[in-house]
Amino acid sequence: MEGFLAGLKAFFDTFGATILLPIIIFLIAMALGAKFGRAFRAGITVGIAFIGINLVIGLLLGTVTDVGQTLVTNLNIQRDTFDVGWPAAASIAFGTQVGLAVIPIALIVNIVMLLAKVTKTLDIDVWNYWHFAFLGSIVSVVTKNLVFGLIAAGVATALALFFADWTAKAVQQFYGVPGISVPHLTSGPGVPFAIAINWLIERIPGLRDLKADPETIRKKWGLFGEPVIMGLIIGLVLGFLAYGLRAPEGKTTMQVIAMILNVGMNLAAVMLLLPRMVAILMEGLIPVSEAAREFMQKRAAGREIYIGLDSAILIGHPAAISAALVLVPIAILLSIILPGNRVILFADLSVIPFMVALFAPIMKGNIVRMVIAGTIELLVGFYIATAMAPFFTQTAVDAGFAIPSGAVNITSIADGFLWPNWLFKVLTENLGVIGLLVIVLVVAVGFMLLKTRESAMERLAGYTPEPVEE
Repeated sequence: MEGFLAGLKAFFDTFGATILLPIIIFLIAMALGAKFGRAFRAGITVGIAFIGINLVIGLLLGTVTDVGQTLVTNLNIQRDTFDVGWPAAASIAFGTQVGLAVIPIALIVNIVMLLAKVTKTLDIDVWNYWHFAFLGSIVSVVTKNLVFGLIAAGVATALALFFADWTAKAVQQFYGVPGISVPHLTSGPGVPFAIAINWLIERIPGLRDLKADPETIRKKWGLFGEPVIMGLIIGLVLGFLAYGLRAPEGKTTMQVIAMILNVGMNLAAVMLLLPRMVAILMEGLIPVSEAAREFMQKRAAGREIYIGLDSAILIGHPAAISAALVLVPIAILLSIILPGNRVILFADLSVIPFMVALFAPIMKGNIVRMVIAGTIELLVGFYIATAMAPFFTQTAVDAGFAIPSGAVNITSIADGFLWPNWLFKVLTENLGVIGLLVIVLVVAVGFMLLKTRESAMERLAGYTPEPVEE
């Protein structure tokens, strides 16, 4: 059995998203009744879009990571818990015993929930199942029980589907992505923060009246409010903070100026190119969405089915990327000033756009509100990461990951900062199987509330129904 699971993981690792995703989209479209030509074209278009998205995100991640690492080095921040980044966390997650089994577990949980009409999301983002594996691996380490870890991975899958269903209408309306939901456990856990902070801001005179969405900024600031120019300006500021205040050793003034300008141009390019790539993605998904709608109308009384995708399709929105880039220096500042924090940020600053992507629909794209909510989530995240670091590190050791020299512990923003891992850890450590049952019950109640009071839950997550024309 272990050999089969290892082979399955190797299969997905070898072919990757850009090869397998078009095949999956093609097969889904055909199963839903789309004609061969439309289904084939849809699959190829989606694959091309994800190649483009990954290229642009690679530019974003590389630029932000370089800026962040330079800022940390210049400030001479010393901590004993290193941020090793999400690629390392994913490698650790898939390298554990739970990680080997997570793909069939997550698929089975998703399919059973779909057939039982508990969820509307079909999560085809197989490469992000590592979040479920990581959470399950933490539980396995804490309880020293592999079965508990496997169960936790299944529950984590259900939790991701809950966040996806809860925010689906808001995401579709705000981002203009019909038929899509986001079962991504780096993005979903931020939703309660966004809702709570938004509720609080609505009760603060002055702050609640501040309009700071991209459209308002564009109207007020003209040229300087356009997304590309905003990206350029934010990039120049970040570049100046990283390279201008303290020139890298051996660099001339002209070279430093070039480095700052390069950051500005890279982020301006991201602002322009990422939405274009998402538009291509939607072009490919429209035939699938239409086929799904027709299929469900004929066979399931019009029941909706959402295609679950990575939140990478959201982060190109001006509100999401602008708020995230402003949060980069804030995150570094928090790592310096928070008492008791032991985490030094390094490799995962580029994950912040994914953390705040689901804030935008809830806060109507208000960048100021998103920055406030993001700051609070990061602040809490530092203490979660500090508390979880020993378990994160033990999971890495069990997976054969080499701990960086000089680090007592390791973590990452992508999973180490997020409350579900901490909650699962605390409940299973103190209550064992009862803790797991409590989590299952909470998730089940969440789905019941979502099903019985869907319109209220959707409004809470930012969705407002379109007005009906008389």
